[in-house]
Amino acid sequence: MCIYEKILNKEEKIAVIGLGYVGVPVAVAFAKKVNVIGFDINEEKIELFISGIDPTNEVGNEAIKGTTIEFTSDETRLTEARFHIVTVPTPINLDKTPNLASVKGASTVVGRNLTKGSIIVYESTVYPGVTEGICVPILEKESGLKCGIDFKVGYSPERINPSDKINTLEKIVKIVSGMDEESLKVITKVYELIIEAGVHKVSSIKVAEAAKVVENSQRDINIAFMNELAMVFDRMDIDTYEVIEAMNTKWNALKFYPGLVGGHCIGVDPYYFIYEAEKLGYHSQIILSGRKINDGMGEFVANAIIKKLIQANKSVKQSKVAILGITFKENAPDIRNSRVIDIIDKLKEYGIQQIVADPVADEREARRVYAINLVKINEIKDADCLVFAVAHDEFKKLTFEKLDRLFGNFDNKEKILIDVKSIFDKNKVERKGYSYWRL
Repeated sequence: MCIYEKILNKEEKIAVIGLGYVGVPVAVAFAKKVNVIGFDINEEKIELFISGIDPTNEVGNEAIKGTTIEFTSDETRLTEARFHIVTVPTPINLDKTPNLASVKGASTVVGRNLTKGSIIVYESTVYPGVTEGICVPILEKESGLKCGIDFKVGYSPERINPSDKINTLEKIVKIVSGMDEESLKVITKVYELIIEAGVHKVSSIKVAEAAKVVENSQRDINIAFMNELAMVFDRMDIDTYEVIEAMNTKWNALKFYPGLVGGHCIGVDPYYFIYEAEKLGYHSQIILSGRKINDGMGEFVANAIIKKLIQANKSVKQSKVAILGITFKENAPDIRNSRVIDIIDKLKEYGIQQIVADPVADEREARRVYAINLVKINEIKDADCLVFAVAHDEFKKLTFEKLDRLFGNFDNKEKILIDVKSIFDKNKVERKGYSYWRL
């Protein structure tokens, strides 16, 4: 009887290593069908899961309370599983090179607890060659087993869109690969248990690894084009959003918009591709140029804020600016690689007093990662400028009456509203008399 049949009959378990924004939905989905061990080295996070709380906010507390996942931070429990799915983060270093510490660490942990006949599937974003060239040697060293004989590996890139409740894990086609036909067959069958949209098999692990970094690089380049247009149109005094809305009336428009490009996928994956390409002697031109544009958007927005403060006859250094939103995207608590911090850092250079509010972000994480103490929205008072950096649903519900309470007691023409994500209706804002700018 093969691993798949034993998993289906609940004679074998699936282990998900890394319970973040990717791992939790994967584990919860599989737990509806088979026995699952959910492992994470973060003991505090495990305690939250056990108590029925979803710190990622991806599946919700009710789903965690109702799941049969065996949550643990005890790595020896991994010996109970023979199908392992690694979903740990793969960020970048300060010099923009790949940071593989977590995926190496996960490989070490899995290797120490690996049993014969196991299959390990990596979902973490990596450049082509990492699974077989870096992870496999670690697995072999730690386990004393031989890949291809005692265990096998595969790669299936995560495609989860954090906070998206429509395009969920089950509804997104899953790319799958294995080191040989046998492993590919088993991996395909296992993922077909949960993926309603179906799976797409590719010929090699390297193809699957490449597909992941390329699909996000493509999005990054398209957004970079919109960001470059936004910077040029700002000089021309042309509203970029209105131009894009007009362009989008054509059937083949791609419907991309300018913005801050952060997070752990689009803002990171292109650097994995660039890194491997340069190792092979090719210097990226289009992808690297797109990255430079997108990495500079925080400073561009900050300069727009300074310009608006000066135009409103305010003393820049004495101004009070409220930043609304610090997560990397709307309605998601994830603050990793948020580019809002670029706006904050640039404004600090001018000595501007800033106050930051985000109803979705984790307050402890904001303090730990960025040394920022978040406040509640209703605690904002006497602001000269409101900067809506993230399009949280809660922000979209704010009325002009509520906005007025956040500003200082001065004429509306002196109230500056910076709308990075085009949350507000431009005509209504301008009729209100605010000094308005949007990306």
